[in-house]
Amino acid sequence: RRHVLEASQQLTEIINSDTGTKSPEPSGEAEPADEEDSAPHCLWVDKFTPRRYMELLSDDYTNRCLLKWLKLWDTVVFGKEKAVKKAKPSAEAHPPFSQPKEQQNKWKTKVQLTEEILEAELDQHKRPKYKVALLCGPPGLGKTTLAHVIARHAGYNAVEMNASDDRSPEVFKTRIEAATQMKSVLGANEKPNCLIIDEIDGAPAASINVLLNIIHRKDVEGEAAAGTGRRRRREGGLLLRPIICICNDQ
Repeated sequence: RRHVLEASQQLTEIINSDTGTKSPEPSGEAEPADEEDSAPHCLWVDKFTPRRYMELLSDDYTNRCLLKWLKLWDTVVFGKEKAVKKAKPSAEAHPPFSQPKEQQNKWKTKVQLTEEILEAELDQHKRPKYKVALLCGPPGLGKTTLAHVIARHAGYNAVEMNASDDRSPEVFKTRIEAATQMKSVLGANEKPNCLIIDEIDGAPAASINVLLNIIHRKDVEGEAAAGTGRRRRREGGLLLRPIICICNDQ
């Protein structure tokens, strides 16, 4: 280790003094040290962060519930009617026995019950009843990583913003509307955005009210203007993109 550090220091001095025409011996010895020296520039949390859904080490129940909730937006975002229709008969086909409903629910797993609850709570526009998902837990649990991996897995372009940075409610509102209504034009295959709001517990009360007003106001407008889905989609009056919020203190 001492020899490697000495070789690394020699290489650093050579680079700083701009005399790269020295004997090749120190550079030859410093090649492995150069590779080791470049490794600390990449944090391990970034180097070994999960890239796919199967690489997640967080709670499987939480992962499945968040993915299920996000996939419920497919009808509105991607126009996939079959994805939602396939899940309903499978949930209804579980109780073939002539038993009371309470008794049948006892034998269902927690995941099955949660999926049935999520599917049952769809509004008239076939969106989930709850437009915002909240991930809470201590720092380092993997909440932000989970949100990004799930969003990419479901076919979205993850757009992250920090609620504690944008203290102004006007800026907060502008960024939310830009992420949920505008399309990404940075590529041939443009993907819909999934807004991830980090540190939502650090946002002021005015920003929280802005987020709630956007959701409730658009829901009221959507119910009042039923039957004109395409026109509402062009105007952007209805929330058509999922929002995932992350906090430490619930």
